[in-house]
Amino acid sequence: MFGAGGGTSSYREAEDTDLIVLWGSNARETHPIFFHHVLRAVNKGARLYAIDPRRTSSAEWADSWLGLDVGSDIALANAIAREIIAAGLENREFIGRATVDFDAYKAKVESYTLEYAEQETGVPAEAIRELAHAFAKAPRAMICWTLGITEHHNAVDNVLALISLVLLTGHVGRYGSGVNPLRGQNNVQGGGDMGALPDRLPGFQHVENDELRAKFDAEWGVPVPPRRGWHLSGMFDAMERGDLTAVYCIGENPVQSEADQKRAIGLLKGLDLLVVQDLFLTKTAELADVVLPATAAWAEAEGTVTNSERRVQRVRAAVAPPPGARDDLAIIFELANRMGAAWGEADAENVWNEVRRLSPVHAGMSYERLEELGGIQWPCYDEEHPGELFLHSRLWEDPVPGNRVPFVPVDHDPPVDRLTTEYPVRLTTGRRLDSYNTGVQSGGYTSPLRRGESLDISPEDLATYGLADGERVRVISRRGQVEVPVRVDESLRPGLTFMTLHFQDDVATNLLTIDATDPKSGTAEFKATAIRIERLEAPVPA
Repeated sequence: MFGAGGGTSSYREAEDTDLIVLWGSNARETHPIFFHHVLRAVNKGARLYAIDPRRTSSAEWADSWLGLDVGSDIALANAIAREIIAAGLENREFIGRATVDFDAYKAKVESYTLEYAEQETGVPAEAIRELAHAFAKAPRAMICWTLGITEHHNAVDNVLALISLVLLTGHVGRYGSGVNPLRGQNNVQGGGDMGALPDRLPGFQHVENDELRAKFDAEWGVPVPPRRGWHLSGMFDAMERGDLTAVYCIGENPVQSEADQKRAIGLLKGLDLLVVQDLFLTKTAELADVVLPATAAWAEAEGTVTNSERRVQRVRAAVAPPPGARDDLAIIFELANRMGAAWGEADAENVWNEVRRLSPVHAGMSYERLEELGGIQWPCYDEEHPGELFLHSRLWEDPVPGNRVPFVPVDHDPPVDRLTTEYPVRLTTGRRLDSYNTGVQSGGYTSPLRRGESLDISPEDLATYGLADGERVRVISRRGQVEVPVRVDESLRPGLTFMTLHFQDDVATNLLTIDATDPKSGTAEFKATAIRIERLEAPVPA
């Protein structure tokens, strides 16, 4: 946030804040450890607001649930902002000292009245007003979001709309206030921190900055290309153009995680070379020319991992890997050695010390200190630095050192896959507590909570279609179709359905979803697919 690729707040702060907004986040099921911190805050008296198209299990704990229509987040955020400004509740002192472009933002949100927002979002105007006043008046408040915000064709604009709300109220840069993206998978934060982004080197240093890039050139002994690369969606576009002909895929299963399965399979099959390095033989690995069996990073490898509060922690090998499997680092080092780079033996601590030399925000995190302190939050600039509990405290200094933070006005832009008489039902996707992503890591283990894939549907829609709970139906989108049993879910409103990607071998949900992507982040619009539901013909009696 604000130039640093991580959430501003700590888990401890979530317990001590006065108000939490879970926006597009069913943290109870998708981030259960973090939700324990939320519950501690609730038990201390904090107010909890859940903004989600579904009345999720997280919303059951909330003071208020704002059940908005899928893809209307910006309309809601702008209306909250307009109400705050109209009521004179904006933090004028903070805005004047720490921000720029407020007038343009104020002009943009002026048309987003409570009445307009109710029409566009489905959220009652009074509920919007209540949240606006509560958020602005709270001594400490934070907004937390997940894929419900980012899996849209305008993902970055969604995030900018939420950031503007904390700028408007001064809920950032202080203990207990902030904006926090909860990471969807283990060590996603660490991957980005280490440069697994198309335009960044380790420590979020921009690859197109000559001065920053020079130290990497010197350390590595080779020139780093001075241009940003492709994000994942851009890679598939490059495959389609013929500009990308070889792929080395580490710990990713795009056949079952990309939004358009047919396209993903076709393009991966068309590569000159596909190498997959993974813990399991995934559906993507089955297409590969070479498969490199890797270890389980959480139990069979040495290294570090970084969580959603920017805390770097040590990971240790507890058991030996099975025969034939090797640690990711060992595989990469061996490949480099065979290609003539002479990297020597793989050693996780040596690699980490290289990170510390190159990334200022990690410089003070020796293995010894990570052990002693039970992890350290970046930035940590030297071995006397404790790590930052929260980010951007500089915004409260007078005058503010460095650049002030801009408001970025954005407009409501509905989902690409529009509802019509032919496709009248909205399908949104997400996760359940018992399973993980495409099911590769969780599907091999039993769980008393696991029940397989279903099309979750409201009681009203079940009656409208004349269906029985558990009956198989055909679900059709503009891209494909699947057959799946229906399941009544009282958290859903009429016209809204829900599926996961957990059971792709049984029901390939990404045959339905649309690969309309955000041009800045490359994230596909998994959350908003237009579908129709058809009853299957009853079998003819023998």
